[in-house]
Amino acid sequence: MADSPETPVPRPRTETVPPATEPVPAPRRRSWNRAPAVRILVWIVNAAATVVFGILVLDIIFVVFKSNSANTIVHDVGIWADHLVWRFKDMFLPSDHRVAVLVNYGIAAIVYLIAGRVVIGLIRRIG
Repeated sequence: MADSPETPVPRPRTETVPPATEPVPAPRRRSWNRAPAVRILVWIVNAAATVVFGILVLDIIFVVFKSNSANTIVHDVGIWADHLVWRFKDMFLPSDHRVAVLVNYGIAAIVYLIAGRVVIGLIRRIG
């Protein structure tokens, strides 16, 4: 047989069609990254609510256990608590002063704690 050049056999083209996908939305561009600012603001609100709660609870402990009111720490915490208790100070008027402080300042402490958590939730939702 004679040497004949082999002619290439054309192969059928198999085109792979990518599967249909939904268009991916472009990420929102922000002028600045809010995540660190939100975290800092949440930390500040949490710290403030916790400090106010702590001062009120500390004053409750000092009053209920009849601590020395001449002590500087006890005196200062009492002054701060009187300012922070706001309008809860005379919410209930039992005859015993210790019970009055326990109930009124306790309610104020719980309200501050819950209000702080609500504000933190709003900040996280908005941010």
